[in-house]
Amino acid sequence: MRIEHLALYVNDLEGTKAFFERYFDATCPGELYHNPTTGFRSYFLSFRDGARLEIMNREHMEDPEKTPARTGFIHVAFSVGSPERVDELTERLRADGYEVLSGPRTTGDGYYESCILGPEGNQIEITV
Repeated sequence: MRIEHLALYVNDLEGTKAFFERYFDATCPGELYHNPTTGFRSYFLSFRDGARLEIMNREHMEDPEKTPARTGFIHVAFSVGSPERVDELTERLRADGYEVLSGPRTTGDGYYESCILGPEGNQIEITV
């Protein structure tokens, strides 16, 4: 069994799509899906290893504050292959104005990682 894809509601579909394409080498093999009856729109983003992320929005969404310690999905983690790549991508994101929440560092359970605040306050972990 494997996870087929994860889905994320966002306000800015195009900006979020561009973020994942720019920093995480996502590709968007399909066109924007739009259901005019419900106002639902989505893109499927694909990553090199086959993982997929669906980014979606619709009319009249709720957008509560995203506190760091809450129930539900809290972050998505991307493996970039080496500690040097973790460092490089973290610094690139910092230089481009994204908030680095932690790291890069080796955690108590042995992961080398950083965590950034991505588009719309969504946490993204960058790990080896």
